[in-house]
Amino acid sequence: MTVVAYVSNADSGDISVLRLGADGTLDAVQTRPAGGTVMPLAVGPGRHHLYAALRSEPWSVACFDIDTATGELAPLATVPLPADTAYLSTDRTGRYLFGASYTGNIVSVNAIGPDGVVAPDPVAVLPTPPHAHSIVVAPDNRHLFAAVLGGDAVLQFRFDPQTGVLTPNDPAFVSTLPGAGPRHLVFHPGGRFVYVADELDGTVGGYEFDSGTGQLVPLDTISVLPDGVSQPWTAELRLTPDGRLLYVSDRTSSTLAGFRVDATTGALKLLGHTETEACPRGFDIDPGGRFLLAAGQQSDALTVHAIDADSGALRPLGRYPVGRNPNWVQIVELPSVPEPG
Repeated sequence: MTVVAYVSNADSGDISVLRLGADGTLDAVQTRPAGGTVMPLAVGPGRHHLYAALRSEPWSVACFDIDTATGELAPLATVPLPADTAYLSTDRTGRYLFGASYTGNIVSVNAIGPDGVVAPDPVAVLPTPPHAHSIVVAPDNRHLFAAVLGGDAVLQFRFDPQTGVLTPNDPAFVSTLPGAGPRHLVFHPGGRFVYVADELDGTVGGYEFDSGTGQLVPLDTISVLPDGVSQPWTAELRLTPDGRLLYVSDRTSSTLAGFRVDATTGALKLLGHTETEACPRGFDIDPGGRFLLAAGQQSDALTVHAIDADSGALRPLGRYPVGRNPNWVQIVELPSVPEPG
């Protein structure tokens, strides 16, 4: 299999394309200009198209075709978005692109054509409390959640996968702890649990997802900070594909916190902290669950960490230069290329 890492570099306005070897080494494949201050990335479920939000005016999304043999990106179109978008994701069919705008205080839905190009006219634009920071669809593709940092809430929506229409659920949100600042959220592979990284108080919150009602039920909250850190700046969180391990990055301490996930209760147990690149805003885990790649906004570099499957410990394997201000890492296993008939 071919595994490729895409790294968006905001200040150099490009995307680094790197091939991840079976031994954890990285080889440079391409540096693709994005056309602006490129930040959040999303890949459609078919793994044929990549979407990159440009957070410089005019606010837009750059659509790319993925070469399934090499991982190289070919530009398809750059399409306007309703606002400066801090997070992108797609629905489970790849027919719709979701956006969350931190400065615009909205969430949005745009259709995606069969060619992978995003339609310029949004299907839906809904106002949110201040600073919408992420938007993720549930495994059933019928419920949608948006973490809103300034509102200390996770918004709950019903999603129509036929029309792309969003409707607030009842209740329309679940509250976090006051001052938590919910930022990014992720579904456990089993679909039963959701975890939310809280930027402002340095915690991660666990929730149980009720697939019948589409609502989140709070479970517990646990600190992600090493001892001595008093000003948290928590950023990304990722689960291993088997759902056994969760990692959360904090930019102030430049660390990755590791947790073991209880498959029955969803409870988290802290395993420890690992130093990584300076200001690790973005990281990702490969589809095999063997490697974690963390990018440093202040170091302009990427470190590959090996994941110990038993202990969850992270061991640095190598360090690689990327562009200026790397902030998002997206790892993709390329779809198999059929053999010639």
